[in-house]
Amino acid sequence: MVESGKIPVAISECLLGERVRFDGGHKRSRYITDTLSDYFEYRAYCPEVAIGLGIPRKPIRLLATDGMTRVVQADDASIDVTDPLRDYARSLTSDIENVCGYIFMQNSPSCGAFGMKRYGSNGYPLDKNGRGAFADEIMQRFPLLPIEEAGRLNDAGLRDNFISRVFAYHDWKVSVAQDPSPGALIEFYSRYKYQVMAHHVPSYKAIGPLLADLKTPPIETVCEQFLTIFMTALSHLATRKGNTNTLLHLRGYLRGKLDAQENQELSGLIDNYREGLVPLVVPLTLLKHHLLKIDDDYLQRQTFWNPHPERLGLRNVIPT
Repeated sequence: MVESGKIPVAISECLLGERVRFDGGHKRSRYITDTLSDYFEYRAYCPEVAIGLGIPRKPIRLLATDGMTRVVQADDASIDVTDPLRDYARSLTSDIENVCGYIFMQNSPSCGAFGMKRYGSNGYPLDKNGRGAFADEIMQRFPLLPIEEAGRLNDAGLRDNFISRVFAYHDWKVSVAQDPSPGALIEFYSRYKYQVMAHHVPSYKAIGPLLADLKTPPIETVCEQFLTIFMTALSHLATRKGNTNTLLHLRGYLRGKLDAQENQELSGLIDNYREGLVPLVVPLTLLKHHLLKIDDDYLQRQTFWNPHPERLGLRNVIPT
């Protein structure tokens, strides 16, 4: 946690309104600067400026050549900036180790993280299998770091998933990574158990055996293995099917504690959510209300209820 109490997140500098683009412009995202900034403290980077390309500058693009992807000047493929971009990413290793997520600028030959257009030597578009050289180096070095592009945050499911992962990763760093112990690990997972179930049942099933024996292997080894499974699980989008399955599991704690009318109302709302008629927040709120009657700290502390601040309203949208 940084001094502001916000979560440190790396970001492409142009997304904050800084005029660092090749044409001297910016790509400010108001959702990022006006909404997420209440929770995230940004650490901004522009790799193209950092390696000396200047503002304004000639555009660059991805060139597929000899089984590799290179970043070259669009009008002169002999000017290759691939290695400087990767070197700059490597120079930031200690900085990126301290952040809990990275928001990249989409469609950037340096920062584009997904589906970047690559060109052939003839100058024509070849495919969309590329990734910006700077982003690629960061993602290879930090495979568990929550990564997203600003443009993809317009998708409700991707937005929910990324922000959930950032909060979970930050929680891990604060709750476990600073002082690993069997107790800290068990306490951490006890809060995330149903969130993991909602995202990826195979990972949920894999974590149990891993945590069954915390005396024999070094706790650092177990924590490393756990974090890989945990963050991989959360990288899967939580769908209506996964959320419904989790709602039904949690409903099991209410067996024999609701009257017929309450049972019918809760069943109806879960079915409506499963069919896409109401957002997740509707059955979730009623289920949590009933579970509060049990006065079970384990249930009340589940991050499945609120994997991110309610003020963001992310669960008011029906996921696909």
